[in-house]
Amino acid sequence: MNDRSHLTTRAARAGAHVAPGAALPLVPALHQTTVYGYPDLASLHRVNNGEERGQAYYRFGHYNGQVLEQVVADLEGAPDAVTTASGMAAITGTVLALAGAGDHVVADRNVYGGTRSLLEAELPRLGIEVTLVDGADLAEVGRALTPRTKLLLVEALTNPTVRVPDLPALSALAGHVGAKLVVDATFVTPALLRPLEHGADLVWHSVPKYLGGHSAAMGGIVSGPADLVARIRQTVVHLGATVGPFDAWMALLGLKTLGLRMQAHSRGAAAVAEFLAAHPGVLRVHHPSLSDHPQAATAAKLYPLGTGGMLSFELSGRPAVDRLIHRLNGTIPLSPSLADVSTTLIHPATTTHKDLPQAELDALGITDGLIRLSVGIEDPADLIAELGAALAG
Repeated sequence: MNDRSHLTTRAARAGAHVAPGAALPLVPALHQTTVYGYPDLASLHRVNNGEERGQAYYRFGHYNGQVLEQVVADLEGAPDAVTTASGMAAITGTVLALAGAGDHVVADRNVYGGTRSLLEAELPRLGIEVTLVDGADLAEVGRALTPRTKLLLVEALTNPTVRVPDLPALSALAGHVGAKLVVDATFVTPALLRPLEHGADLVWHSVPKYLGGHSAAMGGIVSGPADLVARIRQTVVHLGATVGPFDAWMALLGLKTLGLRMQAHSRGAAAVAEFLAAHPGVLRVHHPSLSDHPQAATAAKLYPLGTGGMLSFELSGRPAVDRLIHRLNGTIPLSPSLADVSTTLIHPATTTHKDLPQAELDALGITDGLIRLSVGIEDPADLIAELGAALAG
């Protein structure tokens, strides 16, 4: 820059021409910018045509999002990935990219309440037929699939009752009709399960949960074959659902400890589940490590390293839930999310699944006494002591 330029000119162009130097930072740089400059049209056209990696405008993809995509794709064993502004943007972009008017989608009725809202409130008005099934009942899934079915949507572990679908068997069923198996692996992450290795076509996550790990970074991500990801990316761009650079950067920081965190979450949840299962004030515990879990054998096969930090348990009713929340205030907070490094709890019937009719809640086993517990990385003995004191009497 000409140092004789006016101050106004120099200030407007500040920092644009400062080289980073020869050394590489241990932490990927944050490129908090919405647009990029090019030396000539040929360079810009090569990037826009996909001939070389680069960035032009943030909605089409940016440096920090691309780094996060490469890292998560590598962890998932996938050729490619695309980042989105939220987990719901990830599944919305996926469905709208791969299904349209006249097509059919089959989904596990046990999925997260937000996903249910997309399936039941939005897709039908776009002409996409939706059939809800029990994802753990292979016969029911098989009956629902038709030649018009484009997608079979399931969760690796369901929210909130932690059921365990048999992914290899579901993949075979979907393959018979040419449908794509799409797995929400938010509860488990690639540290515990890589769905693509078990026959899934696509895997997606809500980034604020275990991938980011600290309830700070917003976003979603979908991983899978390059051709499918390219179609989803185009839809995400059209919807304006791109993740922000700062959120992608924060998620990358959280990912560095993913393996260690998931080990701690899994150990803690298993220990807490065992304690709660033996407590006289607890009616039932939903966790795959327990012998009475309906898919305990499937969980042992698919999850040799553990099943993460999620479990749910039932008390006698809403008054008991309210007492427990009050007694735990200050130690285990009521929080409408999950997968933080600290333990939290929520009441699904009045939060995540509040829009479902009572008959459907009953069918899903979401009672007024059900609590979902997201076990953090604290020492399990401390959590057990806090829960025990709150449940006393």
